[in-house]
Amino acid sequence: MAAKSDLIVSFGEMLIDFVPDVSGVSLAESTGFLKAPGGAPANVACAITRLGGSSAFIGKVGDDEFGHMLADILKKNGVNGEGVRFDAHARTALAFVTLKKNGEREFMFYRNPSADMLLAESELNMSLIKRAKIFHYGSISLISEPCRSAHMAAMKAAKDAGILLSYDPNVRLPLWPSAQAAIDGIKSIWNHADFIKVSDDEVGFLTQGDAEKEDVVLSLWHDNLKLLVVTDGEKGCRYFTKGFKGKVEGFSVNTVDTTGAGDAFVGALLLQIAKDPSIFQNEGKLKEALKYANACGAICTTQKGAIPALPTNADALDLVNKSKAK
Repeated sequence: MAAKSDLIVSFGEMLIDFVPDVSGVSLAESTGFLKAPGGAPANVACAITRLGGSSAFIGKVGDDEFGHMLADILKKNGVNGEGVRFDAHARTALAFVTLKKNGEREFMFYRNPSADMLLAESELNMSLIKRAKIFHYGSISLISEPCRSAHMAAMKAAKDAGILLSYDPNVRLPLWPSAQAAIDGIKSIWNHADFIKVSDDEVGFLTQGDAEKEDVVLSLWHDNLKLLVVTDGEKGCRYFTKGFKGKVEGFSVNTVDTTGAGDAFVGALLLQIAKDPSIFQNEGKLKEALKYANACGAICTTQKGAIPALPTNADALDLVNKSKAK
């Protein structure tokens, strides 16, 4: 569907989420878990193809049953897997996710070290990166070596090739040595990105301020940015560019599990940007793209797990049109 030149390459971790089969119980109380593929950058790659776009994933999994299962899921979802590497000695990462009654999450990770942390610069598929229109990444790949160096090298190669850099920090505090290390690590690459998406909670964490206040949000602005988006959950999102700013209302749905909602949002927005980069200068087009992305994020919360809950283009348009009809 999308032109080859609209390829979006997503870099980082892919892992297995174990989600309790009953919401609102702690990990200790849970009697059963559903196995769900996860990892924000991989979710974004799958979100893009589900919507009819073109994406690739670069990252490392274990040469184990879970790792091959994840590579297979990418393939089944139409994601280019040329950048996937297998580690013979390290396991695929696991995360146990607690779903609270409102569908919000808590995480417990098994990574010591996991395969995704061991991706080396020499294992990067640079030709794949250079074919991208957008290079997307998170911050978990910055936590430890050798993955941090691989991340920096991939980002530099993309930037040097004139490729748009997209950053969703996806704060996962338990993975960092300390809260300050997380803030410092996440901000260490902040000024390289052309587009940044952060949640309201992440704004609060990174600024130690009130995410509702515009001046607090704008303390995260830098002059290389084309677009900064703050997601406000079911309330929608706020957007800031050099020329304009505003907010786009969200959609009210029956939320079961918020896992992957931000990734569905990012995938949908990146797809629109890849198709038409003039979005950064055209507020009308940007608002339409953000409404579509809000719809994708909302739909993703109505089922358990991230990748299985990602919407199709028809699903998203249906929700957008229903809201217009009201």
